[in-house]
Amino acid sequence: MAAITTTVPQVVLQSSTGQRRMPVMGLGTAPEAASKVSTKDAVLEAIKQGYRHFDAAAAYGVKKSVGEAIAEALQLGLIASRDELFVTSKLWVTDNHPHLIVPALQKSLRTLQLEYLDLFLIHWPITTQPGGVKYPIEVSEIVEFDMKGVWSSMEECQRLGLTKAIGISNFSIKKLEKLLSFATITPAVNQVEVNLGWQQVKLREFCKEKGIVITAFSPLRKGASRGENLVMDNDILKELADAHGKTIAQICLRWLYEQGLTFVAKSYDKERMNQNLQIFDWSLTEDDYKKISEIHQDRLIKGPTKPLLNDLWDEE
Repeated sequence: MAAITTTVPQVVLQSSTGQRRMPVMGLGTAPEAASKVSTKDAVLEAIKQGYRHFDAAAAYGVKKSVGEAIAEALQLGLIASRDELFVTSKLWVTDNHPHLIVPALQKSLRTLQLEYLDLFLIHWPITTQPGGVKYPIEVSEIVEFDMKGVWSSMEECQRLGLTKAIGISNFSIKKLEKLLSFATITPAVNQVEVNLGWQQVKLREFCKEKGIVITAFSPLRKGASRGENLVMDNDILKELADAHGKTIAQICLRWLYEQGLTFVAKSYDKERMNQNLQIFDWSLTEDDYKKISEIHQDRLIKGPTKPLLNDLWDEE
């Protein structure tokens, strides 16, 4: 008996080749340290459940596994063609040099066993000396970020057909304004932290005005945090989840969906993957919104460097 899959709504990426459509929910593929499930198995399971959008990055070290899962999904007939999937990858800071970008993307495609990406993002508005992935980034490794040269090479990737759309990640309004002053292809997406504990109203309004889709990462406030989770441990959200007969995660993801945002939720757990998909047939109330507006706001992901950079977020 075939598995019952959920169909995820899609948004059109304005500056993409052929008006590419992106499913509003994707599966984040950054490896889960505590998970016993491999990335390959998680991606295959997600495809079975109806996920069609997968978010990878050079820094995650999972592209080979994602590529193998896609190849197997095609072989098993879970999808009829690669075109049914939306695959995102991100350029790491060591390749954030104009002359390294096209080769970096070509290398990613070989690892993923794909002809093209659907979306290629600049991971951080930072450039370091070329080399391997190190995290956190040592501040001593940072060199000047040639935003204009880098973006010109990103545009070349789209023109060459290596990716259907290009975008950025972790860009403030100020950095976006600078990029838009010379871009001939507007970034299709800005992938940033958005969750109920960091709602990013100003940045969201700015991107909406410019036709840039926001993709929320850490939508459930997970990531580099240790200690209390301002979202998943939140009493207001526990109360809302009980009132709706939903999980806290479902409340969080539904809120993002109602804001018109796209998001990548990361879980390698089969049940939670399925729960995260069950957010499209119910709504939050006006009273819920009032309570949500009272949640304490604080950025979770302060930056990828050690020590942190003062001007990374331009005090936004």
